[in-house]
Amino acid sequence: MRVAAGVFAPGHLGELTQIVPFEMVDAVLAESTPAAPRRVRLLPARVAMYFLLAMGLFPELGYRGVWSKLTAGLDGLKLVTPSTSALRQARRRVGVPPLTALFELLAGPLAWPRTPGVCWRGLRLVAIDGTGIAIPDSGTNQTWTDKPRTAAHPDTGYPLLRLVTLVECGTRALIAAVFGSPADGELVYASKLLPRLRPGTVLLADRNFDAATFITTAAGTGADLLIRLKANRRPPRTGRHTDGSITSIIGGVEVRIIEARITVTTADGSRRSEHYRLVTTLLDPQRYPATELIELYHQRWDIETAYLALKHTLTRGRVLRSRNPAGVEQELWALLVTYQILRIAMTDATGSRPGLDPDRAGFSIALHAARDQIITARSVIAGTRIDLVGTIGRQVLAGLHPTRRARICPRTVKRPLSKYAYKKPRQPRSCLTAAIDVTVTNAATSPLTRTTPP
Repeated sequence: MRVAAGVFAPGHLGELTQIVPFEMVDAVLAESTPAAPRRVRLLPARVAMYFLLAMGLFPELGYRGVWSKLTAGLDGLKLVTPSTSALRQARRRVGVPPLTALFELLAGPLAWPRTPGVCWRGLRLVAIDGTGIAIPDSGTNQTWTDKPRTAAHPDTGYPLLRLVTLVECGTRALIAAVFGSPADGELVYASKLLPRLRPGTVLLADRNFDAATFITTAAGTGADLLIRLKANRRPPRTGRHTDGSITSIIGGVEVRIIEARITVTTADGSRRSEHYRLVTTLLDPQRYPATELIELYHQRWDIETAYLALKHTLTRGRVLRSRNPAGVEQELWALLVTYQILRIAMTDATGSRPGLDPDRAGFSIALHAARDQIITARSVIAGTRIDLVGTIGRQVLAGLHPTRRARICPRTVKRPLSKYAYKKPRQPRSCLTAAIDVTVTNAATSPLTRTTPP
């Protein structure tokens, strides 16, 4: 066991400390709080930073419980046993800026261009979407954001924050994130993330992002777009391609529109069809075929499974702890950092095997392995032998998921407003695997049909 000396010993994340080393945390603290006192406390700021990150790995525990996990493997060292109040005060001294800076340092795409599932025809795939994060129902939190109110449930549930992220498809790593009151819509927050787009990427988005201003601004970054259109949009037709797609103009941007009917046949023989209209700035029908773009849009679900891992696997569906806006902001940034650290460890593991799709790495496996490494305080400081995969990576590789199958709807990240809310019955697992037929409906001659096997 090798940890930091003295009062800094509890400041670690087990093997994950090698991804967020002491020097990184100290540098972030120095740059974010330049006026901080030089006094070394019994609870130094570095230890408080690691404590905040560990809170996201042990959401079911209180302050003292999280502290006990950080010190469980440090037998024989003379350590303080802080009270809940002392840990709370240490959080307040750290503040929000260091956590924001740490996230900005770690956020970004993780995979190489040749990593399976990350790029398509030389273009990196990214997705954008928003979700709600439940926070404690306190008076100060309600002054920042309010509860979702409906006629059926006028005062039910918890206040929600709107979180909007930009995610790398394949690895599900966070490229950028922003959050705040739901009073501002997803498009307002999404516009703050668009500067993170670069040429050579394809942005996937759902119908909520079908807005001329958003399309114009996003296309201005040099990135390409693949967005589902709303049913009420009637763009002008300026031309037609032989593959069935048409050309149009939205917000002054020349685009290509693909209409298709997608039919899903489940294992029990039932069929379900839905009409899709996609808009893209990939104008060349020979280089970017319509049927491939329709199938590519399915990769947008990577951001939904990212939210599933963040809100349910990592936090186990629990509400955040903090009862004031500053604490909520600090805690949510720490949670996003913890999520990104786990994704980095998973991507490093799958990247050690050429040709291995990051989709096959299990988030739950990485999470439980990381928790074990914290409790035992193993591999906090790397030894002379360099191990790029580590214990967490080896457990991820030993428990790889099967290759992804076509599914009807993997979205399960919505939280009910009340435990008494109506719940739809779950489909049998045998009905989830499906064959998908894609038919381009606006072809100039005969429809172009392609079948994707289950």
